[in-house]
Amino acid sequence: MAEATTKSPLRKTAPEQWREKARPFERSCDFRASWQLLNSVVPYVLVWILIYFALSLFWWLVAPLALLAGILLIRIFIIFHDCGHGVFFTSRWANQSVGFFCGLLVFTPYRQWHRDHADHHATAGNLDGRGPGEVWTMTVEEFRTAPVWKQRIYRLMRNPFLLFGVVPALFFVVLQRLPMRASSRPLKQSIWIMNLAVLVYVSLMIGVFGVGPYLMIQSIVIAVAGGAGFWLFYVQHQFEAVQWKRTEDWSYTDAALHGSSYYKLPRVLQWCTGNIGFHHVHHLFPRIPNYHLEKCHAALPVLQEVPVITLASSFSTLDFKLWDECSKRLVRFCDVESSDTRQGDSDRPMVVED
Repeated sequence: MAEATTKSPLRKTAPEQWREKARPFERSCDFRASWQLLNSVVPYVLVWILIYFALSLFWWLVAPLALLAGILLIRIFIIFHDCGHGVFFTSRWANQSVGFFCGLLVFTPYRQWHRDHADHHATAGNLDGRGPGEVWTMTVEEFRTAPVWKQRIYRLMRNPFLLFGVVPALFFVVLQRLPMRASSRPLKQSIWIMNLAVLVYVSLMIGVFGVGPYLMIQSIVIAVAGGAGFWLFYVQHQFEAVQWKRTEDWSYTDAALHGSSYYKLPRVLQWCTGNIGFHHVHHLFPRIPNYHLEKCHAALPVLQEVPVITLASSFSTLDFKLWDECSKRLVRFCDVESSDTRQGDSDRPMVVED
């Protein structure tokens, strides 16, 4: 359950005043960005070098090292993410170059992902804006009126093993390779260019490690980074206190403060995930690079009033499957089933005995 937070007088101030207070944190710092790039990519490369030697000397170290590489890849994805927002470096060229390079490491086309992610920011928390870039979430009414086959598929897709295991692997390895999902010719071209770069990269890695060892190692890396990435995205938008609204009642500010959580992680995990736990700050002020998010959170009391999800409490979010528009909260499948049972009982004719 989200932790309680205290009320702040800043809540009564206008969002324009929040922006003024947040503006200093929107300044990109090339030194901070360069240091973060070095302390993320260099260890990632070193781990792969260690894996190469471990294959012939200490094979039992290969899996743990691949796990570590996957964790580092999460941090690299956050750099890729910030470059997509154009905020990691001060230079547009630097953001695009580093974004493409990091996109290669995470098997994700830079320009297409940036376009999809912009849609996510524009519609997060909007029930009418749910699309392919979101975790598939049905309302209770939609689920009740859906055909049985669709209900079964939905239940299957909300299974944690599929949602954080199979789906991320398919997303990064297969779906990201498909140019037909792009909405314009330049975006399609960007996907083809990334596909070519991935082909060259994978071919070189296979030449060094061999087909079998590389595929095994890369599978572990993708499973860890992709699964954790999907988990972060899920838990920061699908928690008990989340608020979703229809278009007529939706606003960007409310969606950022009530539709995104503060995922309060231990320091080491906060470092590994590039401060993305301050997700409410990121959604309210997407121009703030990840290395300034914590400082902005500490500087604006209004940002400290949002729902707080801890590592321990975050696992309870797995229970929530459907959005109930009547109670305006996420509910479990069993809640809907018990409600349907009670409704069925109330619809039965009353039997009066003599």
